[in-house]
Amino acid sequence: MKKYFILYLLTTLAFTCFAKEKTKMIRQGNAEVELFNNDWKFYRYGLQADGNRIEEPQNLSGTDLNDSNWRKLTLPHDFGIEGPFRMDLAGNTGRLPFQGIGWYRKSFKLSKEDAGKQIYIDFDGVMAYAEVWLNEQYIGGWPYGYNSFRLDLTPFIKSDAENVLAVRTNTEKWDSRWYPGAGIYRNVWLVKTGKTHVAHWGTFITTTDITDQSAQINLEIEIENNQETAVKAKVVTDIFEINANDLFGKKVLSFENEDIQLVAHTSGKISQSKKITNYKKWDIESPNRYVAQTRIIVDGKTDDCYYTPFGIRTIEFSRNGFFLNGRKIEIKGVCNHHDLGALGAAFNKSALIRQIEIMQKMGCNSIRTSHNPPAPELLELADKMGILIMDEAFDAWAKGKREWDYNKLYDEWHEKDLKALVFRDRNHPSVFVWSIGNEVMEQRNVEMTKHLVDIVKSMDKTRPVTNGYNDPDGGRESGASTALDIMGVNYFFQQQAKWDADERYKNKPTVGTETSSCVSTRGVYYFDGGIRKDFQISSYDVDHPGWGCTPDKQFATNAEYPHLLGEYVWTGFDYLGEPTPFNSDNTNLLNFRTNPSKKAELEKKLEELKRLQPPSRSSYFGIVDLAGFPKDRYYIYQAHWRPELPMVHILPHWNWPDRTGKTVPVHVYTSGTEAELFVNNKSYGRKVKKEGKDFRLVWDNVVYEPGTVKVIAYKKGKVWAKDEIQTTTEASKITSISDKQIISNNGYEYAFITVRIEDKSGNLVPTANHKLKIDVTGCGELVATDNGDPTSFVPFQSNQREAFNGLALAIVKAKTGEKGNIKIKVDSPGLKPAQIQIRSK
Repeated sequence: MKKYFILYLLTTLAFTCFAKEKTKMIRQGNAEVELFNNDWKFYRYGLQADGNRIEEPQNLSGTDLNDSNWRKLTLPHDFGIEGPFRMDLAGNTGRLPFQGIGWYRKSFKLSKEDAGKQIYIDFDGVMAYAEVWLNEQYIGGWPYGYNSFRLDLTPFIKSDAENVLAVRTNTEKWDSRWYPGAGIYRNVWLVKTGKTHVAHWGTFITTTDITDQSAQINLEIEIENNQETAVKAKVVTDIFEINANDLFGKKVLSFENEDIQLVAHTSGKISQSKKITNYKKWDIESPNRYVAQTRIIVDGKTDDCYYTPFGIRTIEFSRNGFFLNGRKIEIKGVCNHHDLGALGAAFNKSALIRQIEIMQKMGCNSIRTSHNPPAPELLELADKMGILIMDEAFDAWAKGKREWDYNKLYDEWHEKDLKALVFRDRNHPSVFVWSIGNEVMEQRNVEMTKHLVDIVKSMDKTRPVTNGYNDPDGGRESGASTALDIMGVNYFFQQQAKWDADERYKNKPTVGTETSSCVSTRGVYYFDGGIRKDFQISSYDVDHPGWGCTPDKQFATNAEYPHLLGEYVWTGFDYLGEPTPFNSDNTNLLNFRTNPSKKAELEKKLEELKRLQPPSRSSYFGIVDLAGFPKDRYYIYQAHWRPELPMVHILPHWNWPDRTGKTVPVHVYTSGTEAELFVNNKSYGRKVKKEGKDFRLVWDNVVYEPGTVKVIAYKKGKVWAKDEIQTTTEASKITSISDKQIISNNGYEYAFITVRIEDKSGNLVPTANHKLKIDVTGCGELVATDNGDPTSFVPFQSNQREAFNGLALAIVKAKTGEKGNIKIKVDSPGLKPAQIQIRSK
């Protein structure tokens, strides 16, 4: 009973407001909050996964509906990722059956202590056109699947009986240029407050007059009174340090208590300001955070407690660069879509932490949330892990790129959606730029651009606003981009010098909102001039669509224009859908909207692709593949973005029995300035990088012979780093490595198991594609598998998966509530199996 009592204390209002250094924040916002993901029931109507259709019955929100045959599940849930893949579905959305009508139902009771409280439900994201009923009464919804929203359950909730919540989602009339997911694919929360409380997203903290010794903390609070009578409330706010586990530390500041009088069913605002001294700044190198704890006291009792985590930092953008706390920072960013590979769009914090850690190890310091509001946890993690966020709202405005994209919502919803994004995210120190769009059709529209910028500025004047242009010349010629604080350029930098000299733009900071679009498949290499074959792409990192360029070319462009703030590479990770260059989606033509000859050339290629029906489920753009395994390209970015890290990387692998006596070009990525290459101890000479021009070293004359390839990199004349690869013997065994040895049994923490095919010496066999069987026993279960192959149509939920170029991935979780050992065994005929054990706690 003791552990349950502690759990109860952790989630009660009294404890979270009065416990001092042991207080744990569950999430930002009202403190009495409960994760509402368990014990849902689901049924799919409309379009089915196999292409058939089941029509919706009437009254699916009814309290007396017999839902005993509905599927039981735990949220977050993406019903599209369950597949199966189908060749008759669009490649741009991953050939997955995401279009359908998903109904969710949940029965629940309130405790006696909840009588008289305000009860809300918060949805972090529902794809798409969410409609919500409580006890058969419609209470509201939100059509844009990427935004978070709150609904008030109070008018129709029963405090002494069973309540039935029903949610309808509809993706039949939603389309996308990438895989959007389907259903309640982010977290859901039940929120309880007193009748007088801080409004939803009702606080805004800014910091001004920042010096090394002190800073002014400015706090705005909106308070709602839901009582039938007027009230006088006392507002009490204290500031605490808070660590990466959201545990409160010492109190560092208290605002003066302030009274506010509110008539019935109204809201009011107060503003407070106070200086903090001896504080710690938030920075990407030291992400120190604070939390404001605001209590609303009525008649001597706490009616509400509200948490606002924040950081103190300065940001400055100018022609001279981006400055964080006065220090110039080059933006080394990536664009990422919201899916999590084999998990689809269903949010999982473990998967997102893994992605961020992989990016940071590469040297990435910023993420652009292309092209939509992210899960709120991305911002929470970015605050804690020291990642800068370009927070993006839309991929389309009033003119759509697809028939059923945001264009259907723009007129009625764009202001609501933009406000929801900014109100939710404006206290995060990691958010340093707002983006109002990406490659929208109205890039030249002066009025629309200014209108959207003004909406953002009405809520937050502390951060700059940008827009991603793939027609930057048109946007600048029309004057539309004069409304922006930062010019965002996607790919087309050819006339940068012209605009740098233009009076309107010569002082405007510019960033590469999308760059490179290099494409490759991990571990695949073609020779003798070949780049693409069998719907795979050579990993020599030289291929890209017509609008893109190699990483090297973009590095050179950045060096040519040193005032550029940096870049956001398209993309950090491969993602579901949009398998360019094997993608016949006509929206590809938009990148050549101002070049008729290029557009006509691409149009012919797209028609050919439609006939070929490429078997591709996912993109080739990623620096890291869909399973989370780095491609070779990862190391050219690491070499360039982390020049202080001694590293060198050789490509390709050295298993080429059919190339004996023929040349195999060898490329080397290194943070050194020169390197010497050896094959079986024979030197192929030393090569030197020209600063600002060379970002890889290439030996085109290497004659293949089995054995060992070694490279020694130098910097300032001294040995800097070494790398070595060998021709392997035959595959003989499987090894598996978990990223965690202990995982929680809460059902949400996942372990990611890397499966390797090795020879007897323990070398990865880079050509191995053995069939694997993955069994999880004990206190765990298999969630999904993958191998990073963009042409694999094996369902992600399958426990049988081929290795792809030596690697595969298994995602494992603990059974909810069970403690003990989890055994993961991987078998393949003819190979020594692998078996590892992790524990659940």
